[in-house]
Amino acid sequence: QVQLVESGGGLVQAGGSLRLSCAASGRTFSSAAMGWFRQAPGKEREFVAANSVGSTNYADSVKGRFTISRSNAKNTLYLQLNSLKPEDTAVYYCAASRTYYISSDSREYEYWGQGTQVTVSS
Repeated sequence: QVQLVESGGGLVQAGGSLRLSCAASGRTFSSAAMGWFRQAPGKEREFVAANSVGSTNYADSVKGRFTISRSNAKNTLYLQLNSLKPEDTAVYYCAASRTYYISSDSREYEYWGQGTQVTVSS
């Protein structure tokens, strides 16, 4: 059974940083696309970042502030969040695909974590 478990969320002041982790179990995702999405209250889930073999993509709203990375040895995906803004407040979800195709469409990801809350105060 595949499981994705996020951690690292919390409350931070504007301008601060957080590092989110997503530990995967049940299968190896070293050659599969993985990504981060977020959902703010009253809004739809939106793409944040994704990477796969040799490719990375970011939403325009986070470019230059967030960095996605992974450790294949630990089967873990990371998201470094810097220069946080109040509008970054949301539940952040980790997602994984069965293929290596990188996508910003949440429908392309088959596996999802439960989410971790990020709250940025002004």
